[in-house]
Amino acid sequence: MKFVAITSCPTGIAHTYMAAEALEQAGKAAGHDVQVETQGSAGSAPFDPAVIAAADGVIFAADLEVRDKDRFAGLPFVDVGVKKAVADAPGVVAAAVAAVEATPKGSTPAPAAGPALATKVTSNAGVGTRVRQWLMTGVSYMIPFVAAGGIMIALAFLIGGYQISDVKAADLISGFDPLSGHDWAGLLFVLGGAAFGFLVPVLAGFIAFGIADRPGIAPGFVGGTIAVTVGSGFLGGLVAGFLGGFVALALARLKVPNAVRGIMPVVVIPLVATFVTAGAMLVVLGRPIAWLMDELTAGLNSLSGSGIVLLGVILGVMMAADLGGPINKVAYTFATTGLATVATSSGSPVELKVMAAVMAAGMTPPLGIALATFVRKNLFTEAERQNGKAAVLLGAFFITEGAIPFAAAAPLRIIPAAMIGSGLTGGLTMAFGNTLRAPHGGIVVFGLVGQPLLYLVAILIGTAVTAVAVIVLKGLHRKAPEAQATPAAAQPATV
Repeated sequence: MKFVAITSCPTGIAHTYMAAEALEQAGKAAGHDVQVETQGSAGSAPFDPAVIAAADGVIFAADLEVRDKDRFAGLPFVDVGVKKAVADAPGVVAAAVAAVEATPKGSTPAPAAGPALATKVTSNAGVGTRVRQWLMTGVSYMIPFVAAGGIMIALAFLIGGYQISDVKAADLISGFDPLSGHDWAGLLFVLGGAAFGFLVPVLAGFIAFGIADRPGIAPGFVGGTIAVTVGSGFLGGLVAGFLGGFVALALARLKVPNAVRGIMPVVVIPLVATFVTAGAMLVVLGRPIAWLMDELTAGLNSLSGSGIVLLGVILGVMMAADLGGPINKVAYTFATTGLATVATSSGSPVELKVMAAVMAAGMTPPLGIALATFVRKNLFTEAERQNGKAAVLLGAFFITEGAIPFAAAAPLRIIPAAMIGSGLTGGLTMAFGNTLRAPHGGIVVFGLVGQPLLYLVAILIGTAVTAVAVIVLKGLHRKAPEAQATPAAAQPATV
């Protein structure tokens, strides 16, 4: 059979492309042709209409609403999350085959076209699931701003030193010298700071978008901007996003006369929801949340000794707990939003240490598992050994998702091992006092790490510990079937 498939994940980085490769390989192994359109952060190359016309069925392996879904009307389909395709691609392909075989010839079952939400939010899902999906909607749109702004600021410091923070936009407007490295560094710094300025509004705007669709955008963005104005930061953005989304959703569900219905989404909902959300953030909620943020910041800055090491351990464990999933993204978002508040300042505030711990702990799982595949090849399949080679590069560039193929096959052995190594790495970076001003990049941004040699030591120790833990846990699992295969006569009697 011939299948077309769509893969996408909230961040549009690793899972999107890993699922695509897994589906292509599983289809080939089963004797089917699977062609994939990846709707990731790099954009997508839409299928040629002839490819869709020749397809027997379609596979949606997506955590986002599929773009232009009506192209596939009339095709039998399966709709799963992107992680399902990574963990069990043969099963997904088999389900697609079954869907085609179960569809009577000549029938035209069309997948339902939902609203163009950034993250699928299931109406009958539990409250916790929906809250996670709304948060991931905001985070998925925020991450490009984090990467662009953070890396530009980091490069500015690398080129012009920390004194580049004194450069103002007015200086560049009035006298930019294209032959001056200092001015180029200043340009990077100003542009990066501008990108970072959007983090909280984008987070709030797209949380509200996930809740209420387009009517939530205006109240979310304006509420997030007011959150920045009053100094309530990341927590204020979360509150503004949820408040704006629910106010817009409540207004959208009001039963109004037909004469008013046409102007509700264009005038009434944006006007009322924005006024309520932004007004509440400015005069009611903003100051208490700002006070709470100040207390949290003071608490972080007061950490020292065992306290800050414990924070590093906790963040490290979170980075490995689901290898790129919601828990991982909570730790990463905590680090990057903290970095946004201090990236343009000098000195070594604790937020820079948090960012260093999170990146090192995120690099450790794929590196440690890759090391295990090299040291004890007999514990891994040929496919896993090949994935181990790829995991080296993924880990080196801080793509924690490189460990997912291994965790999908043996989660109860791989994930605990990864958590042990990442927790140790996070604690060591805190103990060593490492700092980092870049939100991503792995080895590419080692020049921006405070005490880089000790940082490398922390990563290498965590990698080695992860590898040992993986080998031990997989070795124990391997012995169990061998013991069961021992002839009954050779086994001692037990009670």
